[in-house]
Amino acid sequence: MSTQSTDSQREATPSPAASTPAAPTKAVQVKLVLLGEAAVGKSSLVIRFVNRDFQENREPTIGAAFLTQKCNVDDRSIKFEIWDTAGQERFHSLAPMYYRNAQAAVVVYDVTKAASLDKAKSWVKELQRQANPNIVIALVGNKLDLVQQAEEEDEDAEEGTSTVRQVPQEEAAAYAQESGLLFFETSARTGDGVDQVFSDIAKSIPLEHILASSRGSRQGGSNNPRIDLMREGANGVRAPGDGSNCAC
Repeated sequence: MSTQSTDSQREATPSPAASTPAAPTKAVQVKLVLLGEAAVGKSSLVIRFVNRDFQENREPTIGAAFLTQKCNVDDRSIKFEIWDTAGQERFHSLAPMYYRNAQAAVVVYDVTKAASLDKAKSWVKELQRQANPNIVIALVGNKLDLVQQAEEEDEDAEEGTSTVRQVPQEEAAAYAQESGLLFFETSARTGDGVDQVFSDIAKSIPLEHILASSRGSRQGGSNNPRIDLMREGANGVRAPGDGSNCAC
C-alpha cells in the first residue's frame, strides 16, 4: 500500500508502527462441495464466483473439478477449496470422497425442472446422514434468468406465475427452512445472487470447527486426491491456488 505526502518539501521520519506493515490475517481454509443433478449449472455457478465469467454450452464435468477462491467477510478471511462434482449418476459413488470432512455444501437444482429439486433433496438427506455433522448446507435454485426472461416476454403473466418455473420459490424455501438449510435463488448467467451464496456460507460456518478441522488435516494429511480437471487456458478457469479476492 502506497502513502501519498501532502507536503513534498517536508521529510518525515516514519514511526516504528508505520514502517512495519501489519501482518495479514491468515485465510482459514474451508472445504466446500457442490452437488446436484447434471446440467443444473453447478460448474457455471462456481466459475461465476471464481472467474466472474459465464460460458455457454459447457462440457459436463468428469469426476470432479477443483478450484479455490478467497473471500473476506466481516472479520474473517476464508479460502474456499471448492470441489465441483459431476452430476451424472455414474459418478454418484465418488461423491463421499469429496464431501467427506467438508465444512460446507452447495446443493443445486434447476428452478425450471421440478425433478432436479427431488434429486437435491436426496443429496441433502445423504449429507445429513453421512457428512460432517457441523456442515453448512445451502440449497440453491439456479437458472433464475430463464424465469425472469419468460416473465418479461409474456406481458400478461404476473410475477412468479411463469410456466417456465417448475419449482415455486415458496415451496423450496419452506423445505430449506424445515431442513435447516440456507436458501438462495441464483442466475449463473447474470451473476444474480451468486456472491450472496458464498458470503452467507462464510458467515454461517462456526470458526472453531474450521480451525479444528484445519489442525487435524495438517496432522493427518489430506483425505482427497488433488485432481484438477479444469485446465488453464482450455476453458478460462484459473488454476488452484489463485489468490484473487472474491467480491463477496
